[in-house]
Amino acid sequence: MSAPATVLVVDDDEDVLASLRRGLRLSGFAVLTATDGHGALAVVGQQRPDAMVLDMNMPVLDGTGVVTALREAGDDIPICVLSARSTVGDRIAGLEAGADDYLTKPFVLAELVARIKAMLRRRPGGVPSATVRVGDLELDPAGRRVHLRGIPVELTKREFELLEVLARNAGIVLSRDRLLALVWGYDFDSDTNVVDVFVGYLRRKLESGGAPRLVHTVRGVGFVMRES
Repeated sequence: MSAPATVLVVDDDEDVLASLRRGLRLSGFAVLTATDGHGALAVVGQQRPDAMVLDMNMPVLDGTGVVTALREAGDDIPICVLSARSTVGDRIAGLEAGADDYLTKPFVLAELVARIKAMLRRRPGGVPSATVRVGDLELDPAGRRVHLRGIPVELTKREFELLEVLARNAGIVLSRDRLLALVWGYDFDSDTNVVDVFVGYLRRKLESGGAPRLVHTVRGVGFVMRES
């Protein structure tokens, strides 16, 4: 029998920490904990958890700082950030820094467990395939590089994965649910606008130099990549 996946839970609220520790253990995970951002970085460096559940609103080094530090160090540990409903800006900042997913407090433990499992299913594997081209866009899966009109475009890990799925299905309209399954690994109903958020990130980066839109919205259906 394989060892259970290890999840690091980071929250400065001891009650929340205790509740999540108990709930995730009962759900089959091994659980590590930290009460602040510096402690979280130390645990990741020393014990290498498989995933992280990270509160955004912490003193000294907040969740955004933790995500930024890890991504700048090249660490791609799957991270689900937790945010109070009143701190939408923190949640968006966490995603832009490189977090994989988010949940707003209060949340149901079963959904957090499902999201953690979805993140773990997205562990990298296999051999990257050949370069994908759509109009002036060139995407290199092996090097995880993107060029538009010959100019490099810097993307986060999740932005790259979303762009790759859209590019490989150029001309095909993909629903939000389908994108959630292909990019985020969800195989359950989820009330989230994460697809729309990340499409917005892609558009800002791909259109920043005045380039025509590549990722189009099909109202009531989803999104499609095609040349304007």
